[in-house]
Amino acid sequence: MQKTVRIGVVGTGYWGKNLARNFSSLNSLAVICDLDEKNLAYSKKKYPGVKTTNSFLDILSDDSLDAVVISTPAEMHYQMAKDSLLADKHVFVEKPMALNVDQGEELLGLSHDRKRILMVGHLLHYHPAVVKLKALVEEGELGKIEYIYSNRLNLGKIRREENILWSFAPHDISVILGLTGEMPEHASSFGGNYLHEKIADVTLSHLSFPSGIKAHIFVSWLHPYKEQRLVVVGDRKMALFNDLDSSDKLIVYPHVIEWKDHLPTANKKEGQIVPVDQVEPLREECRHFVECIIDNRQARTDGTEGLQVLTVLQACQESLENNGKVIPISKLSDWRKRREKIYDVHKTSIVDEGCIIGRGTKVWHFSHIIKGSVIGNDCSIGQNVMIGPDVKIGNKVKIQNNVSIYPGVTLEDGVFCGPSMVFTNVYNPRSYIPRKDEIRPTMVREGATLGANSTILCGHTIGRFAFVAAGSVVIDDISDFALVAGNPAVIKGWICRCGVRLHFEDGTATCDACGLSYKKEKDKVSIIS
Repeated sequence: MQKTVRIGVVGTGYWGKNLARNFSSLNSLAVICDLDEKNLAYSKKKYPGVKTTNSFLDILSDDSLDAVVISTPAEMHYQMAKDSLLADKHVFVEKPMALNVDQGEELLGLSHDRKRILMVGHLLHYHPAVVKLKALVEEGELGKIEYIYSNRLNLGKIRREENILWSFAPHDISVILGLTGEMPEHASSFGGNYLHEKIADVTLSHLSFPSGIKAHIFVSWLHPYKEQRLVVVGDRKMALFNDLDSSDKLIVYPHVIEWKDHLPTANKKEGQIVPVDQVEPLREECRHFVECIIDNRQARTDGTEGLQVLTVLQACQESLENNGKVIPISKLSDWRKRREKIYDVHKTSIVDEGCIIGRGTKVWHFSHIIKGSVIGNDCSIGQNVMIGPDVKIGNKVKIQNNVSIYPGVTLEDGVFCGPSMVFTNVYNPRSYIPRKDEIRPTMVREGATLGANSTILCGHTIGRFAFVAAGSVVIDDISDFALVAGNPAVIKGWICRCGVRLHFEDGTATCDACGLSYKKEKDKVSIIS
């Protein structure tokens, strides 16, 4: 019996609703996540048996989900894909997979470490006409490929979170790399900013390949009509892929250039329509993702292919910012070696195999990171610190000397653990009685500070930006922004996210240091501006 794959789709707007439709038709749609209540209401009506939520954390914490499909604004792709991989989900992320090569390398590394599929939504690779075109190229039907150009033009959809290069060109770059089978040596790009001084609306990019192939990519969302054409010029034949033609999407032209009287003369011939299957490319793409999960096989547009496209995009962007300067494109073969050098571990410390440590993190003397632990970017791990196994720590966390982080403890971004503070993970430990199956989880939320020599009894949550005074013993949940002290720790006041004490009058307070304003209702404090 074939396994049923359960998928959560995050973002059901302009494009995400199509992903939800196709995964539903494949009996794989289990959860829909969206911040827009109108989108959620539509999904509830259209897919009555599918769970809906406005919390991405619900997706990450749902152990019944095999995979996450991410169709959100481009600047959210990297972090959502990373969080999903760390939650041991397979990931399908729309293009671009990230906004720079460093992020792309990190995602690719995570997918390898966690043994999870990372697939990028480069849709044209699943278009039957492109599949056929690639086969013609590989079979030598067009002869030696000499030149490729692609036009992707339209009036809108105009974005503000990314320029036209990052919005439109990933599809064309992906197909061109697939057809040539090689990475370009150089890239250059020119553009025009007309609607916003810092966002390009039109770009023309040029790629030069080691084999001598040249390629141009023209993209614009300020064009009077829609055009999506890809032309491949070989020394025997030429091919046109026209995605907007309802029937004749792929045509091969057996034109011949003949030399007469020492002059090249075009001998034009009738174009030959190449029949292709009439299937929806997006459904084929979604089906491929599901099948890759079931069969545990590499995706056609996997993280490596996504990183290649990202590398070309980044080179084109650099050229665009430097008035068309020719930018050499680095090779990707050593990405693993580059990734190994992104964090520092002192020679007296031990990092077990199977751990993941983020970029910029430093591990000081005599510490031990045990297998399965995940530590984010830009963390500082002090002397004689023990972490793990299977502990998750966010970005920019600072753990001072002589601290042990046991299974069941989770530290979100920006947490500070003072020297010699203590976590427990079992409520009633006995040396004679094993209680590993009785671990009570402890969650320390973003930005919280745990003072020196404080003790956090297991099974509790320390709220966002809370402050636990030195030597305190926490035996209950702590609210966001609470300042607690004593044994047992009790609320002594409230504290700003910048670490300065707040003084409330009539239920409101403004920080004297940073100017943030807060409101207090009973024993709950929240930021209001």
